[in-house]
Amino acid sequence: MLNSKFALKLTICLTCLLSTSFLNSPVNPQEPNALQKQIDELREGQKTILKELHEIKGLLQDRAAIPNLPPPNLIVSASDNPSKGDKNALVTLVEFSDYQCPFCARHFHETLPQIEREYIKTGRLKYVLRNFPLEAMHRDAFKAAEAVNCAGEQGKYWQMHDRLFQNQNQLGDPEWARHAKAIGLNLPAFQQCLSSGKQAAAVRKDQEDGQRAGVQGTPTFFVGVQDSDSQTIKILKMIVGAQPYPEFKAAIEGALNQKRK
Repeated sequence: MLNSKFALKLTICLTCLLSTSFLNSPVNPQEPNALQKQIDELREGQKTILKELHEIKGLLQDRAAIPNLPPPNLIVSASDNPSKGDKNALVTLVEFSDYQCPFCARHFHETLPQIEREYIKTGRLKYVLRNFPLEAMHRDAFKAAEAVNCAGEQGKYWQMHDRLFQNQNQLGDPEWARHAKAIGLNLPAFQQCLSSGKQAAAVRKDQEDGQRAGVQGTPTFFVGVQDSDSQTIKILKMIVGAQPYPEFKAAIEGALNQKRK
């Protein structure tokens, strides 16, 4: 985990590198737009660095006191939430996520495919997605969660989920309609659902349940086993942040071994 001093030093170094690259880049006098293009690229690079530093700072502040051990006897509901994998799998992984969170996107791109290949598709793991939009930091995250739920009404929850993470810099109006068209939704029905706010209560419930479970940032994961009613998960392990695949593998294997005993 990065500490704040290291994150600051890293940002300063990256900014300096960008600035140096800009200053040392030759400008072709035959290309009158070359200088402006370089200035625009530098500005975009600095914006990206500042955004990521802000995310790192928030995570460091929020997670400093969060252990990767769940509260005693923690139960997390999986009722009515979208899931992948065998509904009767021995182990369940619950993710609380935010569609504008860069660390959630990192998990989606780098780690989830490995989990899906080894555990979800083989029937050993049920994967449940719950929403935890960080509204103070990500202005489009709550509406993004609503948009995915609205797509779910037409049977395309995971298609919209994947598309938003694949196009994380293209959220908000009028992008929702473009994404809906791209995955083949009935556009009027989708827009009516989104504009009415009918999915807002479900998103808010996820947030509230996450807060009760100790979620303070995204992504946060809970590895556990389903109770006999198949609606609640007894949590064995809490994983905070976009951790590498081996950490998830160890937690899932531990839960599988415990369930088999």
